[in-house]
Amino acid sequence: MSHASSHVLVTGASRGIGRAIALAFVAAGHRVTVLGRNPESAAAAAAAIGAAGSVAADVTDAEALTAALVSAAAEGGPIDVLVNNAGGAETAPVSRLDVDQLRRMMALNVEPLLTAVRAVLPAMKERQFGRIVTVASTAGLKGYPYVGAYCAAKHAVVGLTRALALELATTGVTVNAVCPGFTDTDLVSGSLDQLEAKTGRDRAALLSEFTKVNPMGRLIRPEEVADCVLWLSGRGAGAITGQAIAVAGGEL
Repeated sequence: MSHASSHVLVTGASRGIGRAIALAFVAAGHRVTVLGRNPESAAAAAAAIGAAGSVAADVTDAEALTAALVSAAAEGGPIDVLVNNAGGAETAPVSRLDVDQLRRMMALNVEPLLTAVRAVLPAMKERQFGRIVTVASTAGLKGYPYVGAYCAAKHAVVGLTRALALELATTGVTVNAVCPGFTDTDLVSGSLDQLEAKTGRDRAALLSEFTKVNPMGRLIRPEEVADCVLWLSGRGAGAITGQAIAVAGGEL
């Protein structure tokens, strides 16, 4: 099996980091399936970047996610590279942080990882080749104020990644996480919009709050995250497993 002919599935690939990752794999000659939350956005993203196909599922619905992965494999062949990118964050100070938010963050950021891995792993083990890469966050490696539940979930992602890597170390399947810092996506842009409206502060000053933790003094570019994911998915990275690699300009 040529790496250039690998079937790659990227969750949350209709925008932001996920879209950049999917585009990088398409540009490298891979067969890519875009998984989005709804059929329309997934199909539009796939057409825009030249992906081979698309499927749709709410990743918090384990049954729907499994069905989408099965459908993708039936349509495009066994999945060689699984990129778990879908996720999200909620904010709250500790005075308003409750168990319900913690559960939502786990359901969105952690549980789909296990569901997706269980769906693709049997075929990967049978072929003795597979790459599982999860887009976590620097919030999986350090704490940030006001996102306690999100930090807990991303720490759990890193822990699960390390455990699965050890369990699968002799199978030809590697499991890694990529941990971006604040990245130039519509998610950060939306956060800036909300803060600008809520506080009345200058947008440039608000942006500096995001960039000051990065020694390079800027936001990470989605393409930089995608390049790291692409490298981890290659055959040359076969000895790289159980890692949580920060793409954060030296923040960590």
